[in-house]
Amino acid sequence: MHTNSAGQRPDPPRRPHGRSVVGRTTRALRAFLRAEASGGVVLLAATILGLALANSPARDAYHHLQEVPLGIRLGTATLSMSVEHWINDGLMALFFFVVGLEIKRELLVGELASPGRALLPVAAAVGGALLPALLFIALNAGGPHADGWGIPMATDIAFAVGILTVLGSRVPDWVRTFVVALAIVDDLIAVLVIAIFYTGDLAVRPLLLAGGLLVLMGALNLLGARRPAWYVIPGVALWAAILASGVHATVAGVAVAAMIPARSPTPPDYILERLRRAIDLYASSLSPGADRPVTSHDEATDAREAALEELERATGRWETPLFRLEHRLLPWTTYLVLPLFAFVNAGVAIPPDALREAVTSPLGLGIAAGLLVGKPLGIVGGTWIAIRLGASGLPAGARWRSVWGAALLGGIGFTMSLFIAALAFGGDPALDRAKIAILGASTLAAVAGWLALRPAGPAASDVAGPAPSPEA
Repeated sequence: MHTNSAGQRPDPPRRPHGRSVVGRTTRALRAFLRAEASGGVVLLAATILGLALANSPARDAYHHLQEVPLGIRLGTATLSMSVEHWINDGLMALFFFVVGLEIKRELLVGELASPGRALLPVAAAVGGALLPALLFIALNAGGPHADGWGIPMATDIAFAVGILTVLGSRVPDWVRTFVVALAIVDDLIAVLVIAIFYTGDLAVRPLLLAGGLLVLMGALNLLGARRPAWYVIPGVALWAAILASGVHATVAGVAVAAMIPARSPTPPDYILERLRRAIDLYASSLSPGADRPVTSHDEATDAREAALEELERATGRWETPLFRLEHRLLPWTTYLVLPLFAFVNAGVAIPPDALREAVTSPLGLGIAAGLLVGKPLGIVGGTWIAIRLGASGLPAGARWRSVWGAALLGGIGFTMSLFIAALAFGGDPALDRAKIAILGASTLAAVAGWLALRPAGPAASDVAGPAPSPEA
């Protein structure tokens, strides 16, 4: 056993993560998957709790809690909304901010950065958005609930990735990457749908103010303002302006995210010099030379700790504002914002008559058909078209069974579907029927996706052998 002069065993070398962009992307994706998977459990628990309370003797207290008004006063200006609206219009803007950061990162250094790699999930997401909407419209055209066509278009990434994590090594890495990229493009489509089609009457002055604030944040980015704190006050003001304009306030989250700097605030040469200095300091603490003797165990420990602190400071300067914000806010949105949203919005009374009506009404059938039939067919169809046209291709050895499994998981609408349903129907009694249909269809989609992916292990189905034909 080799030891240093202080009689201690040196720390084992760490395995390199690969080149900078690939390494950062891989680590970010792994952290993202871990957070979303565990968050799915919390999200499910919040949903069950909301449903239980809405169908219990405590339902009046549950609904009263949502209607409690909360206000903020700044001088003579007052902003007051119910608890439900603060969650749906306020906290969900934070969620969409994180979504916007994820979209920007994927476009810059992730799966969507390369046109060749991006075409497959983009084509799948477009097909998975259009076909569900068309099926819903076919079943509800001319009816009172035709505005709900956007409900079955979105995918809930937390539940989808949670199921993939439970399946573990049975699911190949490319399937996980495909589902994450697909869901991110889905989120971008959902944001555009909300901004364009689910917006009320527009107020021009707040909209102009919002535009001016966006220009201000863009100028801050171009001028080199890299501290996230520079964007907090303009971002909150932008949210308030968009809320007052009639555009749904959650769109502000994505707009602010687009202005967050994606470049490191410190020059790479300076960071490299700091890293080299920290590494040299750590190495000298392990094997001190004659010019820098270490006379005690405590001095060696102090030297190593000082070197590690210097290394941490250097890597902290390397992080971009976008990366830092995404990873600091992701736990909050995963474990607080989305569970609160589910707790408030998934709690719907389910008497036998309402359940039967939700299953047999055009509204319920449109949602179920969109999520369970349109979503998987659209995803697989978009993928097949992209491959058939030669624009992209599946990884070598990949099988279409895994594509179908991923497409079935895409039918888990849940959070985003509930959100769009609330925008489409507001206080309409149809909202409860829509929620029941969303919960039922999303549950069936989750079970179907799990069953489709469970029998196949990567060694047997997605690693060995030539790539199959689309008809396989």
